[in-house]
Order: sequence, then C-alpha cells, then structure tokens
Amino acid sequence: MTETSPLPSSRAPSPEVVPKTMENFDKAYANRIMIVLAAIVMIVLYIEGMLTPSLPTIQSDFHVDEAQVSLIISAYAVSGVALSPVVGKLGDIYGKRKVLIGVMLAYAAAVSVTGFSPDFTFMVVARTIQGVGLTILPVGMALVREEFPRELVPRAQGLLSAMFGIGFAISLPLGSLVSQNYGWRDTYHSSIPFVLLLTILVILTVRESAYRRPGTKVDFGGAVLLGGALAGFVTALAQGEAWGWTSPLTLGFALFGVVLIGPFLLYEARWRRLGREPIIDNRLLAERNVAVTNAVLTVAGLGMYLALFVLIYQFEYPVVSGGFNTAFPSINILNAGLDIIPLAVAMTLVAAAASTVVSKIGVKPLALTGSALTALGFYLVSLSGSLDQTLLDELVIGAGIALLNASVINLLVLTVDPRDMGQATAMNNVFRNLGGSVGAPIAGSLLATYTLTHGVYAGSGLPAHIAFQYAFWIAALVTVVGGIAVVFGQEVLGPRRHAKFAHLPTLSRDGRATPPTGGRVPTAPADGTPIPSAVPSGPAR
Repeated sequence: MTETSPLPSSRAPSPEVVPKTMENFDKAYANRIMIVLAAIVMIVLYIEGMLTPSLPTIQSDFHVDEAQVSLIISAYAVSGVALSPVVGKLGDIYGKRKVLIGVMLAYAAAVSVTGFSPDFTFMVVARTIQGVGLTILPVGMALVREEFPRELVPRAQGLLSAMFGIGFAISLPLGSLVSQNYGWRDTYHSSIPFVLLLTILVILTVRESAYRRPGTKVDFGGAVLLGGALAGFVTALAQGEAWGWTSPLTLGFALFGVVLIGPFLLYEARWRRLGREPIIDNRLLAERNVAVTNAVLTVAGLGMYLALFVLIYQFEYPVVSGGFNTAFPSINILNAGLDIIPLAVAMTLVAAAASTVVSKIGVKPLALTGSALTALGFYLVSLSGSLDQTLLDELVIGAGIALLNASVINLLVLTVDPRDMGQATAMNNVFRNLGGSVGAPIAGSLLATYTLTHGVYAGSGLPAHIAFQYAFWIAALVTVVGGIAVVFGQEVLGPRRHAKFAHLPTLSRDGRATPPTGGRVPTAPADGTPIPSAVPSGPAR
C-alpha cells in the first residue's frame, strides 16, 4: 500500500478499529444517535434559556439581592467549564457511552429537583450539579465523529449547530410564556419528562465507543487543580459585575485561579515524567487546527454573548435610551423573547445549509464569510434606529454566526484522532464558554457606565444609546479578529485542502468514495490489516 505522509494528531488510531467509511458505516444507527444527540442539545439550551427571564421572580421568591440571584447562572457555568476537561478525558479512557449515561443521569436528577427547591441554597447546589449539562455537547460531538464517515461529519456537525438556533428560538419566548402564566417552577417541571425520556434513549440506543483506553490511569490530581483554576476564573468573570470588579471576592477568585496554574503545570510535568497521560495534553492543544478552532470560537463566543445580552436589554428599554420599548416602564419579557427569534431562525436555516456545502467549498471560505457577515450585522445593528431594521439586521448576524460555527468546528474534528476527540472537544467547549463568560460582563459594564444624563430618565441608571453602540462595535471587532485567526488553519475540506490531507478520499456525485486528483483510494492489503484512518494521525506518542 502506498505510504502517506504522517498528519498532525496526538496519537495513532487503535490498530484494531476499522474507521467508518461510506461503505462500512451503519447509516441507520448513525442517524438514530444523531437525532438523539440533537434533541439533547436542544433541550439543554431550552432549559437554560427559559430560566433567564425568571431571575427577577426567583430573586423575589427567595428574598435575595441581584448579586446573589446571579449565582444561579454563574454556578452552572463554573461547574460546566470546570468539569468539561474531566468528562472529556474520561470519555476517551472508559468510553463515551458510559460517560454520557453518567452525565445524563446527573443532569436529569438535577433538573428534576431544581423546580422543587425549598430555599436559595438548595437551588444553587442543584444548578451547580446541573452544570454537567455543558459537557454533553463535546461528548456528543466526539461520538458523531466516530460513527459517521469523514465525508458526512460536516453535515452531522451542521445539524448540531442548527440545534443551537432551534433551542435558542424556543427557549426565551416559551420559557417567558410559561414563567409569566404558571411560575418559574413550572418551567422546570415541564421539562422533566423530556430529559428523562432522552436519558432512557441514550441508555437503550447508544453503543459503546470503539476508541477507548481502559488501562489508562486517570489524572485526578491534575483534574482537581485544573478544575479549580477554571472555576476561579469563571466565577470572577461571571460575578464581577454583581460583586464589583475591584471587590475582595472578585479579586480573590481571580487570584485563586491564577495561583492554581503553577501547581497544575508542575503536577502535569511530573505526571508525564512517570510516563502517564495528563488530564490535558499540551501537544494536542498546540496542534495548529486545534489552536485555531479554540481561538476562533473563544472570540466568537465573546462577541456573540456580548451582543445578545445587549439586544435583550435594547428590546426592553425605552426609545430615549436607544431601546425599542414604547410602553416603558412596563416590560414585556415575552415580547423581548419574540424579538430575538429572527436571529435564531437565521442560525437554524443557515447552519443546515452550510452543513451540505462545506465539504465542497471548504471550511475556511465559509468561516471567513461567516465572520464578515457577523461583524457586518453587529455594525448595522449599532446604526439601527428602529425595531424593524434591527429585526432585519438580526438575520445577518444569525446567518454569520451559523456559517462560522457550522464550518470552523470541522478544523478540529477532522484533524484530531478519535481516541483524543473527547479531550479535544471538551477543551474547545471550555474556551467557547470562557469567551461567553467574558462577553456578558463586558456588556453589563458598558450599560452601567454610559447612562442617561439628560431628560426624564436622567439619573435613573438607564443606559445611553452610546452604550449599545460601543457594545456592538466591540462585538464586531472581536469577530473580525476571529476571522483573521481562521486564515492560519490548515484546510481539511473542499478543493483546496492542505496537501497533508490530499490522500484522503472524497465523495463523487453518486455518493461513492473517489480519490482526489493524482491520488487513489487506499485499499486494504491481503493480510487483512485495516485501512489507515481517515482521521489525520501522526506517530504514536
């Protein structure tokens, strides 16, 4: 068999595992788990989105202040970010099915009891456990990469990206409707049957991952140190606005995160000297496509959450403040939720379309187009003077976000070896959520700093129009930075993919694998040795 150049990866595939191709993959099973995973992503996004409009009511019910009630959101983010690398690594070692079942059981239990919280402390603890839901997406992405052949992975990833739009589209208006008419507890009660059903479906339908290393020791010491450092950073970012950016609590948590980095690096170095696998493989994170994907989605997450946070406030605040609520001081949360739907619809439709063309066009052209569209949409919104114009601009933003998310993730999943996919997607989830955690506080700080100084609402604390503009301009700028980062990636799809990927087969119009120009489809040798993985791989470490 013709020898090919080694490709960047963390380790070689298991020799006993035959990679999925168009000829040998189980189409019915792959589609089945794709539907289950897509439904899980949608319900997780729905549960998180529906809670946001209910925060004032929860604050009143438990007699807490704004800083305390914000813990309900930050506790979820902190635990999810801290647990992501641990859960991803466990999936690589013991199998992603086992880990996904454990995660779903913990998530279902937390969702089931949160609505019955007797006091605020109980609810914060339940929300902390519920944060494990943030780890579901990276584990699901890793499973999808294993079950679909390389040529169909972009479509599957595009469907998962579309679920973000669908979940977002239904969560705010539906959650607001249930909360206003029945109370915030019923928003949780109504979701319990769906979470339990999806947990059962995972147990019954998902097969165990073929890529795992059960003999590998788990780096629990490194996991605790890394989780603690991430928890410190995210807590400081999430609570900084409520506690005050220079308060002892905020600075203390930030310092806690910084201090743990040193012991973590020393511990991991010692772990490597002993010949064991660390919780985070630095060489994996340093691979070009992995680093580019993490960088792009970090800044994209920052810009997206910053802009979305500001949009919600703009729909609720009066015209004199740069908002669109003509009935202020009356605030209709349901209307604000409905006004965000154009963005979610555009995300859903464009993500689905992008998943079908990215294989032919390539990741980088679509990602660059998505970055440019998103930045343009943010800029147009900053200039908008009417609600109708803003709703149209949302379509541009949603289309751009969908193109960027649905395309750039393929740089990671089509480069990393399946045996390290759990770790790689989990760390990408960490970077994405860190970016989002930064975005909301920046938006809050801008709205609190630039307030009205003239007119009826002078001194009321309402933001001035310039605050909204600054937020959208910053979002546009960081999105452009993300687009620039895409340029440094190695193309993995389309006609101009990097030479290191040129030996991999592509699809012809009839759906069969065909070699690229000047190449040939690898064939199995007579001794039965498996065909080399379609996933780029390098020498085993």
